[in-house]
Amino acid sequence: MNITKTILKKYWNYSDFRASQEQIINSILEGKNVVAILPTGGGKSICYQVPTLVNEGVCLVISPLIALMNDQVTNLKNKGIKAIAITSNLNQEQTIQAFDNLQFGNYKFLYLSPEKLQTEFIQQKLKQLNINLIAIDEAHCISEWGHDFRPAYLKIPILKELDIKAPILALTATATNRVLNDLMTNLKINNAVVYKQSLVRKNLALIISRHEDIYFELTKILKKLSHTAIIYVNSRRRVHDLSIYLNKNGFKSSYYHAGLSNEEKQQAFENWMEEKTPIIVATNAFGMGIDKDNVELIVHIDPPYSLENYMQEAGRAGRNGANATSIVFANNNNINTLKTNFEKGIVTEDFIKNIYKNLNQYFYISYGEKPENLLEFDLATFCHLYKINILKTYNALKLLEREQILLFSEGFNKQSALKFIISPENVLDYANRNNNNLIKVILRTYGGIFDHFIKINESVLAQKLNTSQSKIKSSLIRLEKDGLLNYKNNKTTSQIQFLVPREDNRTINSISKYIKQYNDIKLEKFNAVLNYVTNDSVCRSKLLLNYFDEKIKENCGICDVCKSSNSVLLDDTMLSNQIIELLKTQQSLSSKEIAAQLNQSSFTILKTLQNLLNTNKITLNSQNKLEIVKND
Repeated sequence: MNITKTILKKYWNYSDFRASQEQIINSILEGKNVVAILPTGGGKSICYQVPTLVNEGVCLVISPLIALMNDQVTNLKNKGIKAIAITSNLNQEQTIQAFDNLQFGNYKFLYLSPEKLQTEFIQQKLKQLNINLIAIDEAHCISEWGHDFRPAYLKIPILKELDIKAPILALTATATNRVLNDLMTNLKINNAVVYKQSLVRKNLALIISRHEDIYFELTKILKKLSHTAIIYVNSRRRVHDLSIYLNKNGFKSSYYHAGLSNEEKQQAFENWMEEKTPIIVATNAFGMGIDKDNVELIVHIDPPYSLENYMQEAGRAGRNGANATSIVFANNNNINTLKTNFEKGIVTEDFIKNIYKNLNQYFYISYGEKPENLLEFDLATFCHLYKINILKTYNALKLLEREQILLFSEGFNKQSALKFIISPENVLDYANRNNNNLIKVILRTYGGIFDHFIKINESVLAQKLNTSQSKIKSSLIRLEKDGLLNYKNNKTTSQIQFLVPREDNRTINSISKYIKQYNDIKLEKFNAVLNYVTNDSVCRSKLLLNYFDEKIKENCGICDVCKSSNSVLLDDTMLSNQIIELLKTQQSLSSKEIAAQLNQSSFTILKTLQNLLNTNKITLNSQNKLEIVKND
């Protein structure tokens, strides 16, 4: 291990090195396949970087996000280590040059997306490299039970067909036993050594807030902030609105979501990292690859989409070991919104059949035909044309993609911008003479549009005028030709590619059982979130870790439930005995079922249950129901 220690001391802070990382590195150096489940901030990247530098050859890193790949490449380059990411940003000539560098230029790391790995050109180039390790980041994406399932991950075993015999290291921060089994089966590494580090974070207090006036409560919380915070919101529009609200109330914040340009994202990220704006308001597009150890506070304005997402997002706080807090606002209003959005997002087999049929009509595809080329696609225009829900349609497209009926390449375009270049009087005169409602709506919606370029949203304008986004764009282009304005039109880059010939219902019937399974998975994940945010009786850490198949005996002592329990501890022996007897006869029950059968108030039952949990007389099972602790 001497050479490993030398490399560690050269490039990293050796004092931060953990025993679990050393075990993983040793297994890889012995040529073993490894699955490592390490908590967010658990130093996953060092587990493949160190053995790669010990051995001759190149490490192939499969990673899901370009931004994450670029961050890793930058961090390695800053250490003087040669690394490159081959992404869609590189043309053919640049890609060839990159592979020449990897083969002859002493480069050590190659980052690829799972989709890029599937191209024949890349596969042939990989065969020419001396690959000493295959590292698969965010490996939960290979399981349909994992969050952020990516169909392309299922095709990673193509590397074995290319006769690349390097050991595999699969890395993730969130994997239930079911996901772990899927992962090993799909990667064909059932012989892998599994390292699973505890997800317990003793310095992170998990809090659920029931306050109705969220913004008011948030400002009270932020006044106590010493370092940095991330505030997660579930919609892009609210991200922007909340950031403006905070800035108006004396807090320095920036905002981040997938719809911003790369330059805008980078500026927001840098301002936050440098603490020019200590608070960043973001969708869950923000977070992957963040390397900032003094995040003190994570806030979810809306309940998260899944406990996997929540575990990763909350885990970005307190990486320096200092006390940190994760707060989720879960009042009656936003819990009901969560339920409504879930119901709206469920896609039935009939709905998917309808979407598939409309897509073929939209692109004028004949029965039995399969277009070979990529087709430009605007989701908002498509949904407006067929008068269908955009969220439901998006979910249907993602399901069709995962079942390999089509490829849906999402494009998030920069917002368009415009500026009027003639006087307000002349603009109004033109609008009145031509009965142009679009101009009137623009003037009512956007201020300062005569002084400088203002970002606009064609989709919003289309909704206000009950027309399509493409017609709004055409009208603005016409107004530019008439000399009224300058229009910076940013086109969508979304594309669709059909993978099978059109057979309408027959195509969808072939995947009907997977549609049901998809909905079952979504329902299970939704219920887990609902159970977590509505729970007021079980230690939050205990409940959360139970979902990830980790049983802990002691309560955390710092979550809102534990603090409430410590202040009011009921020791009702008779009621405790009644609950024990009830569980002996009925095996497992929820707290609501116990309260109903014993005809007691929820408050009394919950406090007694907490006491029984604290004394290890009852426990939670994998369905988050209560049962008696079985003594071996």
